[in-house]
Amino acid sequence: MKPRKIKENIYSVGAVDWDRRLFDQLIPLPDGTSYNSYLVTGGEKNALIDTVDPAMEHVLRANLRELGDPRIDYVVCQHAEQDHSGSIPAVLEWYPDAKVVTNPRCMGLLIDLLHIPEERYITVEDGEELALGGKTLKFIYAPWVHWPETMLTYLGEERVLFSCDFLGSHLATSEAFVTDESATYEAAKRYYAEIMMPFRAQIAKHLDTVAGLAIDLIAPSHGPAYDRPAFILDAYCDWATGAPKNLVVVAYVSMHDSTRLMVEHFVRALGGLGVQVMQFDLAHADIGKLAMSLVDAATVIIGTPTVLGGPHPQAAYAAFLVNALKPKAKWATVIGSFGWGGRTVEKLQGMLGSLDVEFLEPVLVKGLPREADYGALDTLAQTVYDKHCAL
Repeated sequence: MKPRKIKENIYSVGAVDWDRRLFDQLIPLPDGTSYNSYLVTGGEKNALIDTVDPAMEHVLRANLRELGDPRIDYVVCQHAEQDHSGSIPAVLEWYPDAKVVTNPRCMGLLIDLLHIPEERYITVEDGEELALGGKTLKFIYAPWVHWPETMLTYLGEERVLFSCDFLGSHLATSEAFVTDESATYEAAKRYYAEIMMPFRAQIAKHLDTVAGLAIDLIAPSHGPAYDRPAFILDAYCDWATGAPKNLVVVAYVSMHDSTRLMVEHFVRALGGLGVQVMQFDLAHADIGKLAMSLVDAATVIIGTPTVLGGPHPQAAYAAFLVNALKPKAKWATVIGSFGWGGRTVEKLQGMLGSLDVEFLEPVLVKGLPREADYGALDTLAQTVYDKHCAL
């Protein structure tokens, strides 16, 4: 995309990556992404806020040239991960007098990751300001959204918050601003679920900090800018601090139908009681959608057959994912089947040790489920319903 003006003397000069489908060889990108870089021109100095993934370095260069190749005095690095910082070495070659402005912790990471020499840095403390001439950048430390060195940048004269990964979305779009709130909400929720959810406590604190700022525009490092800041701030408040909803997430895998039959019966029983369910067959599921469902879930159920005395590997992966994302669910348990024995329940419970949940009585059956096993699933569904009534 060509450079786009987002405010007076503020331009989006980053790149849209329409075709990328996997991030960090881990996170699905069904809608592509963008690497947002912002040029802020003051009366005396110019600052580039973040750069782009090295694969898109040529787009950043072309956009700066299209704007007349303005002098870059400062390259503000809000976050050391290479999709934001990876083109800093190139920018420093293009502009030999430019300095990297960042916090001490980020400087250390950049030296390790990109080998940018120490003499090219200016370090700033939390709350410190940098005058550009008519425009003043204020730096706000925001650790653990989602790395420990992250900071935000606030431009008070224009009431713009450059929020880095915080409040972003993996969404490729030709629009500079949010035009389709439904699509952006979906992308932002997926982004929050996959990347930010483990840091809910820290995010709540940063939301409080941001609430004290006068903001007309939020310019994240991924996805379109929010010219209605309340849209994304209210969503984050709900996702990070709101109570879980009347929702059960059932993530399962089945080898010879026993677990599948149990899951189908259990889901029907929950639906009959008025409990919302999201069911994921782990053999085919979009893991990003599973992560999204965990944002709101009050109960998490893992369904699995027994393999070599423990859970199926895909069920183990689901437990690892849930444990790593640390959703605000209140209850969890295991349902499944075995042939001759094993320690499936104990192993899965051990893998969910980071969750602050009550473990409900599991239902593990030998072979194909019998009438009594279906009765146990009905009892579990009733227990879940009773628990959810207290939400």
